[in-house]
Amino acid sequence: MVYRRHRPTQMMAATESVAVAPTAPVARPAKPRARMMRQYDLVERVRSYNPNTNEDLLNRAYVYAMKAHGSQTRASGDPYFSHPLEVAAILTDLKLDDATIVAALLHDTIEDTEATRAEIDQIFGPEIGALVEGLTKLKRLELVSREAKQAENLRKLLLAIADDVRVLLVKLADRLHNMRTLDFVPTESRRRIAEETLDIYAPLAGRMGMQEMREELEDLSFRTLDPEAYTVVMQRLDALAERNRNLIGEIEDQLSNNLRHRGLGARVYGRRKKPFSIWTKMERKSIGFEQLSDIFGFRVVVNDIESCYRALGIVHTTWPVVPGRFKDYISTPKQNDYRSIHTTVIGPGNQRVELQIRTEEMDQIAERGIAAHAFYKEGAGSPTEFLKRESNAFAWLRHTIGILSESANPEEFLEHTKLELFHDQVFCFTPKGKLIALPRHANVIDFAYAVHTDVGNSAVGCKINGKFAPLSSELQNGDEVEVLTSEAQAAPPSAWETLAVTGKARAAIRRATRTAVRDQYVGLGRRIVERLFERAKIEYADDKLKGALPRLARTSIEDVMAAVGRGEIKASHVARAMYPDYKEERVARYGVKKGLAAKLKEKSSEPPRSPVAIPIGGINSDLPVKFAPNGGAVPGDRIVGIVTPGEGITIYPIQAPALKDFEEEPERWLDVRWDIEDSVPQRFPARIRVENVNEPGALAQIATVIAEHDGNIDNISMQRRSPDFTETTIDLEVYDLKHLSAILAQLRAKAVVARVERVNG
Repeated sequence: MVYRRHRPTQMMAATESVAVAPTAPVARPAKPRARMMRQYDLVERVRSYNPNTNEDLLNRAYVYAMKAHGSQTRASGDPYFSHPLEVAAILTDLKLDDATIVAALLHDTIEDTEATRAEIDQIFGPEIGALVEGLTKLKRLELVSREAKQAENLRKLLLAIADDVRVLLVKLADRLHNMRTLDFVPTESRRRIAEETLDIYAPLAGRMGMQEMREELEDLSFRTLDPEAYTVVMQRLDALAERNRNLIGEIEDQLSNNLRHRGLGARVYGRRKKPFSIWTKMERKSIGFEQLSDIFGFRVVVNDIESCYRALGIVHTTWPVVPGRFKDYISTPKQNDYRSIHTTVIGPGNQRVELQIRTEEMDQIAERGIAAHAFYKEGAGSPTEFLKRESNAFAWLRHTIGILSESANPEEFLEHTKLELFHDQVFCFTPKGKLIALPRHANVIDFAYAVHTDVGNSAVGCKINGKFAPLSSELQNGDEVEVLTSEAQAAPPSAWETLAVTGKARAAIRRATRTAVRDQYVGLGRRIVERLFERAKIEYADDKLKGALPRLARTSIEDVMAAVGRGEIKASHVARAMYPDYKEERVARYGVKKGLAAKLKEKSSEPPRSPVAIPIGGINSDLPVKFAPNGGAVPGDRIVGIVTPGEGITIYPIQAPALKDFEEEPERWLDVRWDIEDSVPQRFPARIRVENVNEPGALAQIATVIAEHDGNIDNISMQRRSPDFTETTIDLEVYDLKHLSAILAQLRAKAVVARVERVNG
């Protein structure tokens, strides 16, 4: 939603009830109190659509809730019991089953009264007890932020919804009544609740196809958050409706008559858009009210699907069609089960007329969504099982909740929830014709993860409508997308997380990245441990380490190895846990310095391979490896590894001056060696410093030499040392020491180069 993004403060308490007395006095608008619904009123409302209702159950729930809430009052001063009654009344308008109506009456009893889940189970049965429990907020959450508490309450609610969709229907009705009575709540809480409604509950109602409830929730939130804008839009709408009153009736009559004369009976009625919908469209398109051409829409409701297409043909042959405004959601329904044909024509008075053509059943589902399914009918089974079979919207919700429940922390869960709820959709196809629905602005990365997580993780390229395209390409309606994969890519680049739009893709990328990094640390830890055992001439075996896990406070061998790789546990601690008599060989300070000095004097560029040295295969190896930040290292260099806790190994050339900083920490030094496959060329980082003549074209000559010798420049910085000379520092990538030496030799041969040398960090 464009409108809500202007609000810097996001909602804070995801399932916070509005039905509580304020802590400070609030100016309350004068309002006549409505008469509370009586027992017989409630029973009659349910019996009007369900003649087989259990009157005794409804009566018992009414009395139980009234006694439980006792003398509690709301912020308005009304008896608290009036709130669950109104929630139940909203649900009777949706024609819901007895259990849902009873759950509405009892929904605040566990949270706000002395009632318990066990007592409700005993009196009303476990089915109703589970519904009420699902609507109860978590108490005494030990979490730092309000956002975390909000997310955990929302997580609990969504998981309860996945088990029984009626929890959602009661929660939405609860939120709707709270929004209708929001004027009695303190200003700060009022804004927070309205923002929360706009962020979570209104989109959730929309995703479930409950358009009427979504629109009312949006408008009530809009009125609270921006009363001035709401008033202006309402005034303009009322003035426009008065001005076009005759025109609306004329369009309805002409449509009805044209269809009837062609032998097609239809119910035609006009409907104006809601204030929030109009406001967001004005903001999204940066247009004024006068430029909106579709404030009024018309519904054409017919008996069957065939009649929908007949009506479309009649309309299109009677009035000119506006190009690009036709959408067929009957053949391709929306994910929230919405089905209808949309078209726009130039109607009477040269007015644009937006039409939605649908059947009576489609009209009911368009307004009431999943609530349009008659849960109370015999033979329907449990509502959850019924909707699994009948509702794409509920299937989407269960799938989404499954993804969201894997989020690593509460804030991540909340972020993904908002992402999944908010976006409009585009529809794309796989090469085999499978329809994939995605949020608007989604790209091929999102598409790949929507097909399957493994496809996303191994994606390396794509074709859109038969043409090669980047994975970051934004998708359009109707695109056919082929994802190209490679088994060589075990995990996606972590940068993809910033490119992905859907919560599913982001969660999968984050999870795969975490797994890949952990695997690298496990591999590094295992090699460090095995190297130590080999050097100490003691036997290592996983079975023996398994018995030592309690002494290391870890639950698995992988946890131990990852901790060693991250630098959280020393390899010597592992040895001591397995062999209590093991004594670590400690190296004195002078020994390290002496060893370093000896290594600096060695001239051999091809040292014998140590059997205990850890092989380094490059930056894309299975180890968490990076290279010295100020100079790198290339194959052919004698190298040493320095372990940094939480970061992995940093590879330094043995002649790097930076190694002196680690002389006091011998436990961080690792013996490493190059292990490069000649068949898979890799580039490695190096740094050179060039002192060149300050004349036009000097830098071009230097860059040309590097390019002609297949070097790749990463970064260049220049500093004027004197009027005639410039010092140029170049970070480049080369294959090995021989390759780097060749580039240095060619640079020295250039007349513009006074001096060139390699920089070692």
